[in-house]
Amino acid sequence: MPHLTWQKSSFSGDESGNCLYLAATPDGVLRLRESDTPDEVIATTPARLGHLIRSLKAARSPQSPHAAGRADSGAAS
Repeated sequence: MPHLTWQKSSFSGDESGNCLYLAATPDGVLRLRESDTPDEVIATTPARLGHLIRSLKAARSPQSPHAAGRADSGAAS
């Protein structure tokens, strides 16, 4: 693997020790790793990572049917 310049996610805290890092290779492949297991690196494309992020944001949205289902799942009958 070529030398990569890793960038810490803006959502990673300074002190948690549980950070996500991202690097791009010259051919456009994105590499991701976590600070607690830096030798384990996964590869993806910008399109697939974008789809994952949009899906996660939609699931957290109050308008999402998935978010409403999670909120109701803990209610007692």
